[in-house]
Amino acid sequence: MKIYTKRGDAGQTDLFGGARVSKAHGRVKAYGAVDAANSAIGFVLCSHDTPEKIAKLLPEIMSDLFDIGAELATAAKESAQQKLAKIMVSKVNSARILELENYIDVADSMLPALTSFILPTGSEGAGRFHLARTAVRHAEQEIIVLRDQGELVRDEVLAYVNRLSDLMFVWARLCNLEAGIKDVLWRAN
Repeated sequence: MKIYTKRGDAGQTDLFGGARVSKAHGRVKAYGAVDAANSAIGFVLCSHDTPEKIAKLLPEIMSDLFDIGAELATAAKESAQQKLAKIMVSKVNSARILELENYIDVADSMLPALTSFILPTGSEGAGRFHLARTAVRHAEQEIIVLRDQGELVRDEVLAYVNRLSDLMFVWARLCNLEAGIKDVLWRAN
């Protein structure tokens, strides 16, 4: 099987369930942004600075993002949604959101209180987490645009990506702490 099909050469692609849409369609932009966020988290996982206790949690988060991508890549029509439900039950639900909140709370309890905005830098691991955080935030924005256009988006998907960007932030700070590097505070000019 070849990796290229040439079907997208005219700027269109297929959604799961059969709809053919522009590659600039809101669904394609949203799941593309989720894919970029997932790749950024994969980049975090490659860092030698990522604490082992965090690194072991990242593959499950990446799998959650694949679930979200599959939902976003599925046409809104009922037959497509039913087809997706037959092959996948998303783990992105209220319980998973609570898990993310727990990860945030645990990390935050180890960190010094913030008294200022911080710059997205420090250790290599922190820098990678900040990059992932901004990619997740961009994905959240694309998903909101999609929802605001009247497309089907579950509330849990939006809550999940919102918590995930917060998690990337506290894990960036935790990487700095574990590396013995202080957060770089923003100073107004």
